[in-house]
Formats: sequence, structure tokens, C-alpha cells
Amino acid sequence: MTLENMTFILGWTAALNYLVLLLWFLVYGFASDRIYTLHRRWFAVTREQFSQLHYLGMMFYKLSIFLFLLAPYISLKIVPS
Repeated sequence: MTLENMTFILGWTAALNYLVLLLWFLVYGFASDRIYTLHRRWFAVTREQFSQLHYLGMMFYKLSIFLFLLAPYISLKIVPS
């Protein structure tokens, strides 16, 4: 696999993962009450814990995208071909 192919794959994968993160944020922002009532049936979690879990999940997901996809993409873009 060439560096150009790897750069292309990392760039598109990072973009798609950021779209998933944006979708998660939008769904949680507009339907958090419905999501909470659905999950409250299965798990004994308070509203504050539910919000914290989503916030930490989004933070971890965003950090993972940056570390494993965006940072290598930027590094490959900097490296001369």
C-alpha cells in the first residue's frame, strides 16, 4: 500500500468518523429525553449519570479519532513523497 493510498484512507475514515460523532451529538441534543427514558427501563442510571456517560463517550470517541486517524493523516501529509 502506498503512502498516497494510506493518506486517502485515513482522511476519509476520519471524515466519516467525525460525521458519526456529529450525528451522535445531534441525536443526543434533540432527543436526549427519549433516549434517557428508553435506557432507564434497562439500567438504573440517573439523568446526571446518563449525561456524563454521553459526554465522556463523545470525548473518548473524539480523542480516539484524533489520535488514531487524524494525527497519522496529518503526519503523512507533512512527509514529502
